Amino acid sequence: MLRSSLRLTSRVPAASQRLARPSLLARRGLATKFSKDHEWVKVEGEVATVGITDHAQEQLGDVVFVDLPEVGAQVTANDTMGAVESVKAASDVYAPVSGEVTDVNGALNDEPALINSSAESDGWMCKIKLSTPGELDGLMDADAYKKFCDE
Repeated sequence: MLRSSLRLTSRVPAASQRLARPSLLARRGLATKFSKDHEWVKVEGEVATVGITDHAQEQLGDVVFVDLPEVGAQVTANDTMGAVESVKAASDVYAPVSGEVTDVNGALNDEPALINSSAESDGWMCKIKLSTPGELDGLMDADAYKKFCDE
């Protein structure tokens, strides 16, 4: 009985086996990337979660207001997609990648200080369905970003 189950399992059509393999985009999701404008990007499948870096929030100080993009908006890499205001200054937030905004972190409307307490996790700003995945190659890894910030 077990032998016949194994035989059936091994006869999965080739097309189904290809669907089960992780895509290139999914493998890219294993690391966080960073822009020169101090945004971070973490990719899962075709969707990038985006926020400002811990370094950026330290420079801003206490965040008091966050302007998020609209769900459904098309954003273009390096163009303004929102803003962050703190007790020290206001700063535009630039899209590190191009695509469609699929979700925003509504919790930031009530608690903008999440960016200060958890900039690179709970303080995420939006999710973008990638239209040009190759743009990720132009972003920095953690080591390169650290070096960039130290300059």
